[in-house]
Amino acid sequence: MSEPDTRRPFAVTSRYGGERKVVGERMIQLFFGGNAFVAVLILGLIMIFLAREGLGFFQLNRANLEVYRKAGLEFVEPLRLQENQHNQLVRRMFDLRVESARALGRNTELDREAINARLRPLDDFILAFEDAAEPLIHASMNLSDLAAEIKMAAIEWEETEEYRGGLKPDFDYETARESLVAFLGTQERLNEMVAANLRRVVNQGNQLEWANTALARAFAELRNEALAFATDLPGAYHEMSTWDPNEPVPTWKAWSVFLTGSQWLTASFWQDWYGVLPLLTGSLLVSFIALAFAVPLGIGAAVYVNQIATRREQNLIKPAIEFIAAIPSVVLGFFGIIVLGELLRQFSEIGWMSWWPGFPVAERLNALTAGIMLALVAVPTIFTLAEDALQNVPKTYREASLALGATRMQTVWKVILPAAMSGIVSAVLLGFGRVVGETMIVLLCAGNRIAIPDFTRGLEVFTQPVHTMTGIIAQQMGEVVEGGIHYRALFMVGLLLFVLTLTINYLAQRAVRRLRLPTI
Repeated sequence: MSEPDTRRPFAVTSRYGGERKVVGERMIQLFFGGNAFVAVLILGLIMIFLAREGLGFFQLNRANLEVYRKAGLEFVEPLRLQENQHNQLVRRMFDLRVESARALGRNTELDREAINARLRPLDDFILAFEDAAEPLIHASMNLSDLAAEIKMAAIEWEETEEYRGGLKPDFDYETARESLVAFLGTQERLNEMVAANLRRVVNQGNQLEWANTALARAFAELRNEALAFATDLPGAYHEMSTWDPNEPVPTWKAWSVFLTGSQWLTASFWQDWYGVLPLLTGSLLVSFIALAFAVPLGIGAAVYVNQIATRREQNLIKPAIEFIAAIPSVVLGFFGIIVLGELLRQFSEIGWMSWWPGFPVAERLNALTAGIMLALVAVPTIFTLAEDALQNVPKTYREASLALGATRMQTVWKVILPAAMSGIVSAVLLGFGRVVGETMIVLLCAGNRIAIPDFTRGLEVFTQPVHTMTGIIAQQMGEVVEGGIHYRALFMVGLLLFVLTLTINYLAQRAVRRLRLPTI
C-alpha cells in the first residue's frame, strides 16, 4: 500500500523501490502542458489554413494580368491615365472657383449674382479647358469600351463547355485587337492637336483677375501643371507603339501588384485590382492616431494609480478603466457614428478653429473619428500591462531613491519609469497589436474610402476617410465566390494581418528582454 506523504501535498510513496512520485504535480503539469500544446497547434493550423487559401491568389492574379494584357486593356491604359489627369485638373479648377467665390463673399458686399458675374471669365476658361481635351476623352472612351468587350468575349469563350472539353481552340486575341492597334495611325496627330489646344487655352488664363494673391498663386501652380500635362501628351503614343501583347507576365508581377498596388477595385467592367497598400496605410494611420491618444492616457493613468493615488482612488479608477474592455466594440462604433463624429464636425466648424489643417471637417466618418474610438479600446490594455510593469519594480528602487533625498515625482520619472520601461514598451506594442486587429469600430467610423491618404496635406490627412485590412475582410467576405480570385485576395489580406500582429508581439517580447533591468 502507498502511504500518503503528510509533508508534501499530492505526494505518495510507492511500494515498489520506495520511489516518491508527485502524482498531483505531474497531472497539473500535463494539464497545462497539454493546453499550451493545443494553443500552439491551433495557431499553426490557422496559419496553414490562411496560407493554403491565400497563396493561391497569386496564380489567379497572374492569369488575371495576362488577360488584361492580351485583351488590350493595357494598351489603352496610357490614354485612360491621361483622361484621369485631365479630369483631376478640371476638378482642381472648380475647387479654385469655389474658393474665389468665398473670398469675394468675405471681402466684398457683392450678392450671389454679382459674384457669379465676376467669375464668369473663370467659368468660361474652365469650360474651354474641358472642351480642349474632348478628342482625347472621346478616343479613350471608345477604345476602353472596345478593349472591355474583347476581355468579356475572351472570358465567355473560355467558360464554354466546348473550350473546357478541348473542342474549341484558344481565343483569337490577335484578330480581336486589330481595331485597337489601328488607332495608332491617328493617335500621334490627335495628341499634337489636343496639346496645342490646351496650350492655347492655358495661355489665355493669364488675363484672369483674382480676389487675392493666394488664389493667384494657386492658379499659377495649376497653370504650370496644365502646361506640363500638355507637354507630356505625346508620351502615350510612345508607350502604346512599343506595347507587346505577347510578352509573358512574370510571377513576381502578381506579387508586386498586390503588395505595392494603390488600387483595390472589384466588380469592375474594366479590370479588377487587388492592391493592399491603401488598406495597409489606412490601418497604420488609424492605429497611430489611436496610440497618440491611448499611450499618454494609459501610461499616465497607470503611473497615477500605482505611484500617486490613494487606496480609495485606486479602487475607483482601476476597475473603471478595465471596464472599458468589456464594452462591445459595435457599441463603441455606434457611439463614434452618432455622437463623436457629429461632435467633431460641429467643433471643426467653429470660426476660431479654422486655422487647424483639415477643419472644417468635410466628412464626419474619417481616420480621426476611428482613431479616437480605437484609443478607448487600447487604453485598458496599455493601462493594465503598464501598471503591472510598475508594480513589478522592486520596492528597494523607490526606497533607495527617497532615502537619497529625491522627491516622489523625481523618483517616478528618474527611477520607477526607467526600471519599468521594458514592460511599458511591451504594453504599447501589444496595444498597437490590439487596435490594428480591430474590425467593427473601423468598419463603422473610418469612412471606408479605399485610397491612399494624401500625406502631402500635412495634418489634414487625419480627417480623411480611410479603409483598413480588417474592415475590407468583414465588408466583402460575404459577397465573394468561394475559391475565386477575390476570395483568395481577402485571405491574403488576412494572412498579411496575421503576420503583422505576430511581428508586433515578437517585437514586444524582444523589448521586454532587451530593456529589462536587473533587480537588487
